Formats: sequence, C-alpha cells, structure tokens
Amino acid sequence: MNYSLFTSESVCAGHPDKICDQISDAVLDAALVTDKNARVALETLVTINKVVMAGEVTCSKILDYRDIAKRVIENLGYNNPIFDFDKNVDIEVLVHHQSKDIAIGADNDGAGDQGMMFGYACNETPQLMPLPVMLSHELCRKMDELQFGELSYLRPDGKAEVGIKYEAGKPISVEKIVLAKPFDPKISDDKIKTDLFNLAVLPILEKYNLNKLTKEEVILNGTGRWEIGGPTSDTGVTGRKIVVDTYGGMGRIGGGCFSGKDPTKVDRSGAYAARFLAKNVVAQKLADRCEVQLAYVIGRKDPIIRSIETFGTATKDIKEIENFVWNLMDLSVKGIIEKFDLKRSIFEKTARYGHFGYEEYPWEQIR
Repeated sequence: MNYSLFTSESVCAGHPDKICDQISDAVLDAALVTDKNARVALETLVTINKVVMAGEVTCSKILDYRDIAKRVIENLGYNNPIFDFDKNVDIEVLVHHQSKDIAIGADNDGAGDQGMMFGYACNETPQLMPLPVMLSHELCRKMDELQFGELSYLRPDGKAEVGIKYEAGKPISVEKIVLAKPFDPKISDDKIKTDLFNLAVLPILEKYNLNKLTKEEVILNGTGRWEIGGPTSDTGVTGRKIVVDTYGGMGRIGGGCFSGKDPTKVDRSGAYAARFLAKNVVAQKLADRCEVQLAYVIGRKDPIIRSIETFGTATKDIKEIENFVWNLMDLSVKGIIEKFDLKRSIFEKTARYGHFGYEEYPWEQIR
C-alpha cells in the first residue's frame, strides 16, 4: 500500500446498476427456492420505462420474471410517476435454458465457467476490509435508511465517495467525502446537506473513531441539484459495479461479476472462497494485508492455480501461511458450495452495499 491518498465509492440500492443486480439475484433466489440445483446466468438492463431480462435459466419450475422485477422495483422506492420508472414499467423477458456444453461440466461438479478470482482482506476496519469502501457503503446504506424514514424527501439512487489519507500503509484521516442523492426540489440545498451531514456523516465518522470533517468539507450533488435519479437519468446493467461489490479498487478484481449467477459459476463462488481465505490470514494476524488468487477451468473440479500475496506485511514465513491457507477448506466447486451452503436463497441482499464485510454471510466466517 504505497498510496498516500486512496478513494473508493459505493452506490445506493436504487442506483440503476444495482437495480439490475438485485433483479438478477432475486431471480436466482427464486430459482433456488424452487430447485436447489437450478442454473442461472441472468443479465438485466433498465432504462426509462423499460426492463430487459436476458440469459439462461434451467429450473424445475417456470418463474414469474416480471413479478420478481416489479417487486424489486417497488421495494426500492420507485413508486412515483415522475420517475418514469415504476412497477408498471414495460418488462421484456428473453430467457432460455443453460447450454448443454456448460451443463455437462457443472453436472459433474465441475466449474460452470472459467476465469480468475481474487479475495482480499486488511486490518484497517473491524470487518477486515479497506476503510474507504466500508465508509462509502455505510454512507450509502444510511442515506437509503433515511430515504425510507426520517428524510422522506430523499429519492431512490445515490452515491458516496470517501478519500482517506495513509501513512506507512495505515489510514490516518478522512480527507474528503462526496455524497450524491436525489431529492424533492421543494427542499433547499442547504437543508439536505445539513440533514445528511448530521444524520449520516457525523454518526458514521464517530462509529469508526475518525476525525470529523466540517459540513463545508463535504461535497453534495456536484452539479448543485439532483431531482430525478434512477433509470430515467442513467441506464443500468447487471455486473457494472464489480469494484463496489468487492474492495473499492484496493484489491484486484476477477474477470467476471457476481450477480445473477448460480454458485456453480466460480466468478461468484470462487471469489467468496478467496475472500474467506484472505480474511482468515489477516484475522489470525499472519499478515496485515492479504490477497488470494484462484483460477478455474470450465468443467474442472479444482482450481488450476492458487497463490497468495501479503504485500510485505507477513508476520510468518510464506510457507507457513500457505500451509494454513490451503488447509482451511476444500476449494473444489462442490467443496465451496457445501462449505458456504450456497444452494439457498441468500443472494438478493448481497447486491446492495458490497458482498464482503458482513458477518451474516458464510464466507465472512473466522475459523
């Protein structure tokens, strides 16, 4: 970690890309409820008054794709005609069965795809996650909570960006916070900034025992006003927020996204396993920072490559760390799925505020 300043961002649950991630993962959850061996690879696109769902789903029961999408849209607060996007939106479904060439590998407990995955952990936060991305997630989550509660003038969509100052690889202060959130134009710019500063920024900085910026040091809605967010102002696509989903740019990312993919797709399950391994290295104080890489081939059961990087922060010999890591779990596709019990409906919630850093997820366990 040689950066003296590092910035990460997150997005609110109503961001167009995250609408797509949640719809795709809601379909996955629905499929797994019906059939634990369902195969899902679903992409979603949203734009003004339109949703397109396309991909491959093999399931023992026909799913009501439109109803699933409408539920997600309504739950995110898109319930006002001025948004030009609500549960009455036109929904086009273009779904067919999984390719037999892919199924033949996954049916034999092999990987349902090929590629490389990374897992990362560091000791900057209690969650063993990088501080900039965790603060960004916390701010987005809080803005969403306020939207459905105390600050009902807030509207769906939004972003947060946090810049942290580092010395000798350690975070020492918050340098900049940027917030973006649509709101009712009847509310003044100063009121929304004051409210978000007092109800979101200050409590989160206090939670992490960080220096408190002044209200003037926080940037809100860079152009000054933001009234309508969501697909009306920005088209969304599944899988376009992979940096938000992972480590805010501080750790490497793999070749594919997570959402809309069943656990035979190692883009998802392999990345979860890599995070589990890296987190346990840091939790056991074997290193201050750890990154684990895994690589799989479609149809093969086990990774063809596995490696570890500790960025010069290791407290033990690398051979000892490798022995610890590679004995933590079975890294076959079947082993990962069984270890984390991934054939169940837990995925829609992962499509909000990142996939890592939350104890409720099985890949966040400490051995």
